[in-house]
Amino acid sequence: MDAFCSALELADAIRNKKISPVEVVDSYLDRIDRLNVDLNAVTWRRDDEVRKEAREAEAALMRGEARGPFFGVPVPIKDLTDVAGWPITFGSRAALDRVATVTAAVVAALERAGCLLLCRTNTPEFGILPVTENQAYGATRNPWDLSRTPGGSSGGAAACVAAGLAPMAHGNDGGGSIRIPASCCGLVGLKPSRGRVSWGPLVCDVMHGGAVEGVLTRTVADTAAVLDVISQPDPLAWYNAPAPERPFSEEVGASPGRLRIAFTTEAPTGVPVAPECIEAVKRTAALLEDLGHDVFEGKPDWPEAGEILPAFLAVWNTGLAYWDVSDWDRVEPLSAAMREQAMATDSISYVQALARLQMMSRRIVASWGRDFDVLVTPTIAIVPPEIGMLYEGAEDDPLLPIMKAGDMAAFTPLFNVTGQPGISLPLHWTDAGVPVGVQFVGGPWAEAELIRLASQLEEAVPWRERRPPVG
Repeated sequence: MDAFCSALELADAIRNKKISPVEVVDSYLDRIDRLNVDLNAVTWRRDDEVRKEAREAEAALMRGEARGPFFGVPVPIKDLTDVAGWPITFGSRAALDRVATVTAAVVAALERAGCLLLCRTNTPEFGILPVTENQAYGATRNPWDLSRTPGGSSGGAAACVAAGLAPMAHGNDGGGSIRIPASCCGLVGLKPSRGRVSWGPLVCDVMHGGAVEGVLTRTVADTAAVLDVISQPDPLAWYNAPAPERPFSEEVGASPGRLRIAFTTEAPTGVPVAPECIEAVKRTAALLEDLGHDVFEGKPDWPEAGEILPAFLAVWNTGLAYWDVSDWDRVEPLSAAMREQAMATDSISYVQALARLQMMSRRIVASWGRDFDVLVTPTIAIVPPEIGMLYEGAEDDPLLPIMKAGDMAAFTPLFNVTGQPGISLPLHWTDAGVPVGVQFVGGPWAEAELIRLASQLEEAVPWRERRPPVG
């Protein structure tokens, strides 16, 4: 079995009885046995249970009862998302004894689509940072260079897919946590629109809809097909994104038309951008022009750099309220410091910060449709950093990692604020062989347009045959 085949290809092979779900599961578990020692992407396994489920799937297949577009396809679940009966630790020593009592809507949707739930993947504590390092399980490493981070917070998920430990993996994104690992690991990572994917059954949204569920994949077709699966309307939610005109999977291979595409390499926060990240965007701009699009340098009406971070962090810090832990004294110093800041923020200041973010959002989003159709930026402002870089100096200042994170995650968080869809595509590698992703941001609810454009780029410069040294 080709461990690097796409999820749709694997599902097709299973459906046509070219390979059995049991063989598929055994193959991926064997790769986890061999490769996770170096990667540390998987933090918890359920080998006996998933093998039993694979045998049941095989029996159903023989009876002609295969159901769902991903029947028999294994998928890891990030350690921030509930699966009833599974441990859920949020990457924290303070929650190592916690067991989920419900199954998140996104996981239930994957199961209905035929997926077999494989394992848990690593995350930084509470998903706070764009690197996947914690005191509970240690650092996850990048399959392209084991000295570097795979990104975060869905870094365990990205490392799994990049190294061929799974054909796709669940992730979520509250400030870049799907797009950043996709960039670091040479994958496709779509952040859906606000309200596109349900946060049920417990809450209606997280971080005012700034945090969203999704997946990391190798192909645009896989991403589109999974989006069809997980983006069903939630009648119990406060709001839902408008339904697409047709299934997202039908956008793959469809012409995007001639788009007005602006590109910028200037970070909205004013931080410097690495030459490799600038080169990735400029090469992509030239490619888009060759494909017939109207391409020009431009950017939205960014807020002043000093406006963004205080307002964002005032809201971001309160995200710790979503995590149910037994002992806050056992959390890492960064989480403790952020929680202390959140508890010191009065309700008036919090609402004022939220209002500032909403006003910034309106200014930013106004550029789409008026000035351009799609914006192209680096996904991150630096090449994937070495393990531990964000924590250097943190013994003197526990908040330093989150401040240094802004030097890396300079282009992604604003689009969690605006709620627009964004996708990172693996369009560039450094001379040292490290992936550098390029981010494409669409207008409100414009996933279909992004998928058409991403599919066109994937056909023009195929990336899926690239293989990391680990794997």
